[in-house]
Amino acid sequence: MSATVTRPLGGRQVWRGEDLARSTDWIHPISAAEQDELGAALRRVQQRGPGWRELRREDFAIPRLARTLAAASDELEHGRGLVLLRRIPVECYTGDELRILYWGIGLHLGTPRYQNGKGELIGDVRDENRLYGEVREVNPMKAGEPRTSRNKARSAGPLRFHTDRVDAVTLLCVRPAAKGGLSKVVSSAAVYNTILARRPDLHALLCAPYHHVREGEAGGKQQFYAMPVFGLRDGKLTSQYSRTFVENAQHLAGVPRLTEAQNAALDLWAEVCEELCYSMDMQAGDVQLLNNHLVYHARSTYEDDPAPGRDRFLMRLWLSMPNSRALPDGFEALWGSTAPGALRGGIAQTQGAPA
Repeated sequence: MSATVTRPLGGRQVWRGEDLARSTDWIHPISAAEQDELGAALRRVQQRGPGWRELRREDFAIPRLARTLAAASDELEHGRGLVLLRRIPVECYTGDELRILYWGIGLHLGTPRYQNGKGELIGDVRDENRLYGEVREVNPMKAGEPRTSRNKARSAGPLRFHTDRVDAVTLLCVRPAAKGGLSKVVSSAAVYNTILARRPDLHALLCAPYHHVREGEAGGKQQFYAMPVFGLRDGKLTSQYSRTFVENAQHLAGVPRLTEAQNAALDLWAEVCEELCYSMDMQAGDVQLLNNHLVYHARSTYEDDPAPGRDRFLMRLWLSMPNSRALPDGFEALWGSTAPGALRGGIAQTQGAPA
C-alpha cells in the first residue's frame, strides 16, 4: 500500500474551482468541420450496417477530431485531468445514432469497460425512479429483508463526491435538467494538499487502507477490499473512493469498525471537496471527460420537465486509457492490474454475462 508523503503535490493537476471559472483552455468547442466529420463517419457506419458494439476504431474515421481527442487524452493524464468538448449537434440525431457517435468518439480515447454486472457499456443516466418507479429487491446486507433499490446516479437526488472504478469517465449531455443538476468537479491533488496542510494527522489516515464493499460486481473472493483514499507511485497520485461503499462495508462480517478519527478524516475530505470544487451547468451537446485518478465528481439535485421526452438525459462511457498511470502496489485488489497503460477497471461480469 501507499506510504504517507508529507510533501505537497504540484503541477497542473492542482487547481481550484476559481481557476476553472476564469479559464476556458479546458473547453474545446467542436468546430463545424469536426461536426461534419462526425456526421460523415456515422453515415459510413449506417451504410455498412454493424451495430455500435461491433465497431472498431478504424470503422469510425474522424482524423481531424481524432487529433483533438489525442490532445484531450494527454490533458486527462498529464494536465488538469478534465476536458469539456462542446457542441456535439445532438439535436440532429436519434438516440440510436447518438450511441454510434458517442461509441466512436470513445474508441478514439480508450477501451470501453462494463459499468455494471449486466454487461452495460453505454449507460443511460436519467431519473429512473420517476420514469419506472422504485424496485424492491433482497437486501444483501440483511439476508431475506427486502429493500428499495435506488441507483443514485439514476435518480434526481444529489450525488456525493466520488470516483468511478475506471481510468476515465465520460458523459454526453443529450438533454439537461429543467432545473438544477449541476456537475461538480474538484482536483484530488488540491484536496490532498489542503488536507495535508490543515490536518496532517487525518491526511495520514487517508493514506492508509479503508475497507470498501464490492457492490455491483461478481469478482473477488471476498465481499470487500482494503484500499487507501490517497495513493502515490512514482510521485503520481491516484485516488479511488466512494463513501457509500465504505459505509456499506461496515455491515459486513470481517470488516473492522471505523474509528472516530477515520470518520473525521472522511468528513474533512468531503468538506474540502465542497470548498475547492467547480460547478458546471452542462449543456446539450457537451461531453465531459474526467480522469478518475485525478478528479472527484458529484452532482446537485435536479428537477425534470414532466413533458414526455423532455427529461434530463445523459449517456455515460467508462474507458480504460492507453496512457494511464502506474498504480501503487495493493491497488490490484480493485483494478486488476497496476501496470501503466494496462487494460483495467470496470465491473466484473456475473456468470453468463458478456466477458
